[in-house]
Amino acid sequence: MKIGSIVTLGVSGIVLLGGALWGLPQYGVWQQELAGRAELVRAEQNRRIAVLEAQARLEAEELNAAAEVARAHGVAEANAIVAEGLGGPEGYLRYLWIQSLGENGQDVIYIPTEAGLPILEATRHVAQ
Repeated sequence: MKIGSIVTLGVSGIVLLGGALWGLPQYGVWQQELAGRAELVRAEQNRRIAVLEAQARLEAEELNAAAEVARAHGVAEANAIVAEGLGGPEGYLRYLWIQSLGENGQDVIYIPTEAGLPILEATRHVAQ
């Protein structure tokens, strides 16, 4: 090998080494900048998603509230019709009370007497 080619090879190696020593830190900075931008875009997208989900929940709750109000109006109107057909609120309450007597599954029923007080079975379990 000639001395000129050895010198050329040595100078080329030094230039490559110098380029690597300068380029690698620059590449690291560039790579970190791209990673930071990607993280920022990801965070902004997650925030937008959270806001849209909250808006959807709000709209759903508003619609549920409107449906509940409409249902309550319907129930109130139905109760008024039934109460009117049974002679007013007192008749409707009596009707509901009679209905509940059949549904409670109890053997003993206390029926209100004078002054709305039940007659208690004080002597029911007394040995005779």
